[in-house]
Amino acid sequence: MLGREWVSGRLRVMERRFIGRHQDLEVYQLAFGGAMQIFELSKRFPVEERYSLTDQMRRSSRSVCANLAEAWRKRRYKAAFVSKLTDCQAEAAESQTWIAFAGKCEYMTQATGKDLHEEYDRILGKLVNLINQASKWCSI
Repeated sequence: MLGREWVSGRLRVMERRFIGRHQDLEVYQLAFGGAMQIFELSKRFPVEERYSLTDQMRRSSRSVCANLAEAWRKRRYKAAFVSKLTDCQAEAAESQTWIAFAGKCEYMTQATGKDLHEEYDRILGKLVNLINQASKWCSI
């Protein structure tokens, strides 16, 4: 099935696909990819950061995915769904904060930090869209 939307004054044709599980959500896939990228990058952080920055970055980035899974299972109730998505937003924003610290401490390049921050901006944008369209997702 194809859908259409206007983007920058131009009609864009998009393929619509069935979303049967949380792993099918594009936002989940982006968040999972971001968490894995953080995991790989943080392997190179200094050992003295193991129980602080490294652990916090990994935890918050993974929590976005975990909260999305919980939100998906709570779609029967719009308020519960939106609440878990709000938790996802908080964890994504926390991840951005840890990314900024890692960049400032020069544990990653400025370009890598910028790219990761922008990836989490995309994730946050998709979470906002899910929240704004919660009724559509909660009609199970």
